[in-house]
Amino acid sequence: MLNATTQGQGDKVVIAHGLYGSGRNWGVIAKRLSDAFTVITPDMRNHGDSPNLDTHSYQDLAEDLAAFGPAHYVGHSMGGKAVMTLALTQPALVQSLAILDIAPVAYSHSQMEPLEAMRRADLSTLTRRSELDLGLDPATTAFLAQSLDVAGQRWRLNLDTLADEMPKIMGFPDPDGAYTGRTLVLRGETSDYVRPDHEEKIRALFPKARIETIPGAGHWLHADNPREVEAALRGFLSP
Repeated sequence: MLNATTQGQGDKVVIAHGLYGSGRNWGVIAKRLSDAFTVITPDMRNHGDSPNLDTHSYQDLAEDLAAFGPAHYVGHSMGGKAVMTLALTQPALVQSLAILDIAPVAYSHSQMEPLEAMRRADLSTLTRRSELDLGLDPATTAFLAQSLDVAGQRWRLNLDTLADEMPKIMGFPDPDGAYTGRTLVLRGETSDYVRPDHEEKIRALFPKARIETIPGAGHWLHADNPREVEAALRGFLSP
């Protein structure tokens, strides 16, 4: 069972975070939405305080999320692929679907650079997260630092499994059929993760998809423009 935080009351909304993140990345938006919904923010497997396991396929992640039962499912990046897989394989559990800045395609780039930087980091001398220097850009370092357990001198990430399973994480299963429920796709204005040439594949698998752009936002659109993301999700979840 995934570690998760639950707050609010009303229709159930499950938010699945992205690679190297945790449920707490969504804390601000989850708190705001909790005035109208029961919002669940899990740590995905091999992340945060959820179990460290030997596999990390999207079928695995979808099965983990299925334990929350029928709900509105929201997912960003890796979490977006997880909720898409759940919707395509167990559509009865997905009352509606919101996908944030990811497409149902395989990506050619890799996320191994930040993983290797985390592996190289000497955590033994750190007394606070702000001291972390990974040799990456400040925004990426600050994001990764949220998964750092300073007192325990460890990462709250199963780096070995994530490295081994990286081809699966960057890929996407070859699904049968389509999810015909209500679907929202939010993409960041300055991000290239959801491109015009992805729209045909999105609409083939999610024929009711509505695609919207969050202004002034990159791939981490919920951090770059949280107010717009919250408003878009609230409007979608309360039609």
